[in-house]
Amino acid sequence: MEIVAINAETRDTKIKASVLRSEGKIPAVLYGGNEIIHFNTNWNDVRDVIYTPNFRLAELDIDGKQYRAIVKDVQFHPVTEEIEHIDFLEINNGKKVNVEIPVRFKGTSPGVKNGGRLVQSVRKVKVKVDPVNLVDELFIDISELKLGEAVRVRDINFGEGMTVMVNQSIPVAVVETPRALKSAAAKAEAGAEAGAEAGAGDDKEEGGEEKAAEE
Repeated sequence: MEIVAINAETRDTKIKASVLRSEGKIPAVLYGGNEIIHFNTNWNDVRDVIYTPNFRLAELDIDGKQYRAIVKDVQFHPVTEEIEHIDFLEINNGKKVNVEIPVRFKGTSPGVKNGGRLVQSVRKVKVKVDPVNLVDELFIDISELKLGEAVRVRDINFGEGMTVMVNQSIPVAVVETPRALKSAAAKAEAGAEAGAEAGAGDDKEEGGEEKAAEE
């Protein structure tokens, strides 16, 4: 499990957030524990936990006291897209939390080997889990995935103690057949049908000639 260390300091809630941002600080809050803590951090410390497709834990050091947490919400400026506020959820072993964990693939799809294109529609799956059983990624085997076939949430290898919080029939990925392959397959099928019809016509003609010879 990847852990990002974040230095922070408690903040005076009487000070406007806009003032803090003008000083290069990011207002944040930590909840889920025995108390709600309002604090400030900075972009350099939080970038590796915010700007990433990976699932990472945050180890907050607030005035010298450590807390394990996950990012629950990030508010961005609508124009500049700068971080305006971050919500952290404190986690403790024995207390289950809802988290979204990235899905990775294992193996090589035979459908892809045959020219198909693997299209992933679900990149993260929400689960409920005790922090002691947290993992930073989930895996799904695609080593038997053929052209036109899909793997679904139920095919993911979920870890111990995880409760899936989404519909397990949802497709995670499918191997699409490219237009060129579809066209080639259609032509081959049409050619086979034409050959079969021609063969049937020859059989009829030969039958007619034999019958005329007998007469």
